[in-house]
Amino acid sequence: MPAWLDALNRHLPLRYLTLIALACTALLGAFVWIATGEGAWLALLGAAGAALGWRDLQQRRHAVLRNYPVIGHLRFLLEFIRPEIRQYFIESDNEAAPFSRQQRSLVYQRAKGQPDKRPFGTQLDVHHQGYEWINHSLVPTHIDSHDFRVTIGSDRAQPYSASVFNISAMSFGALSANAILALNGGARRGGFMHDTGEGSISVHHRVNGGDLVWEIGSGYFGCRGDDGRFSEERFVANAASPQVRLIEIKLSQGAKPGHGGVLPGPKVTPEIAAARGVPVGVDCVSPAAHSAFSTPLELLQFVERLRSLSGGKPTGFKLCIGHPWEWFAICQAMQASGIVPDFIVVDGAEGGTGAAPLEFTDHVGTPLQEGLLLVHNTLVGLGLRERIRLGASGKIVSAFDIARAMALGADFCNSARGFMFALGCIQAQTCHSGECPTGVTTQDPWRQRALVVPDKTERVAQFHANTLHALKELVQAAGLRHPGEIRASHIVRRVDGDQVRLLANQLRFLAPGELLDAIADRVPWPHKVYETYWPLARPDSFAPRA
Repeated sequence: MPAWLDALNRHLPLRYLTLIALACTALLGAFVWIATGEGAWLALLGAAGAALGWRDLQQRRHAVLRNYPVIGHLRFLLEFIRPEIRQYFIESDNEAAPFSRQQRSLVYQRAKGQPDKRPFGTQLDVHHQGYEWINHSLVPTHIDSHDFRVTIGSDRAQPYSASVFNISAMSFGALSANAILALNGGARRGGFMHDTGEGSISVHHRVNGGDLVWEIGSGYFGCRGDDGRFSEERFVANAASPQVRLIEIKLSQGAKPGHGGVLPGPKVTPEIAAARGVPVGVDCVSPAAHSAFSTPLELLQFVERLRSLSGGKPTGFKLCIGHPWEWFAICQAMQASGIVPDFIVVDGAEGGTGAAPLEFTDHVGTPLQEGLLLVHNTLVGLGLRERIRLGASGKIVSAFDIARAMALGADFCNSARGFMFALGCIQAQTCHSGECPTGVTTQDPWRQRALVVPDKTERVAQFHANTLHALKELVQAAGLRHPGEIRASHIVRRVDGDQVRLLANQLRFLAPGELLDAIADRVPWPHKVYETYWPLARPDSFAPRA
């Protein structure tokens, strides 16, 4: 800075020049207005700016505005639009989080039915640690349909033939009415499942008649008594609907495992209150823990109770893996009681559409790979895997994501944010503010009207169909007939530099009954996690043995 300018800045800080200029503009405009009868706009503009600057100097909340009157507002404006500037002008196709532009573009193209082919080779660094691919065959197969299905609850009175790709749990209230209408309409058109989320079944879920997974959380919304506890009578009333195909007990979720939630009273509208069975305008609390059970055995008894009350509909639970001994305790309860869930959905800590404290988002819960592998291996090792279907959720948007999850043991996959993108979500990450720019996650009627239901219904169905078509092509290229045949031996991972390994060689997979043999001391423990934590588990308590 020149010496004269530095001296001027010491006596008359340059940061005040904008305020001074606006005040002078107001005076000049007023003089011209009085003298000529014109220039009123100049006086008003200068006066408004000067008044804003004076207010900035007097307020006590923002130090930036006190030191930089008027021009300090640019800082807040640029901060407000920073995500959009970065997303559209700065970030590369593969660097953004939680989803890259390339991932989002893939969903948009498939949802719109546009070509999703890419020229000129991959943009990924194939020599980067962690790069993965699926091995192809010189004798590809031919599959007639991409409508891949798996039967859940084959031994029950009302088994369900599920698609291998479905809509994960998102509640009405978190999503707008139009978003729910479009998602369920797309599920009906494509013949796949739509998980209600723990907010229960709203009128918007019922309009189009798509298949529902009714998720029951610790708030027991939709089956809640006046005391906030589970109500058999209200459960039966909802479970009897032919639209409800599966019953899912939510033990924890990837976004914030072990954390409850509160929907503030002002947000509990008549529609939300009707769906959840709570009073209008009163805080709606989701406790961190269930009140219908407190031990592993009681959990499984609750599963059996809901299965019976629903008339034999497949019933299971969803969880994000935490303490290993708690999962082992549930398995020991299965052995002790003979009761098994029809399905288990493993939610990875990288998943989650719900807002959560940053510490929970970043540092609580087990990622999908480790959680799914632990659940799959334990059930295989106990000889229970054939009786229980496994679902996987957590950043699954592409056909390769589905293939990889199935290689780790999943029978089907769920996606939440993928289907949000299909609805038009632009990853603005304002879901919790009520100011969603695309009308997906807001209850503001003017904002959500931007989401045109018939158009988005078609996009949801097309995203599902085109993703499964891509999955069919992957399965054919690998020489297989069904994605359920994909194994860890089909997936290759670069582990370091010029070293690559099959997932089957990098990850430990148990043989059927291997854990039973280890428990009986016939063979060594297959992994340190079993040797350490299995003896701590007990079927009558989630707490570890002393």
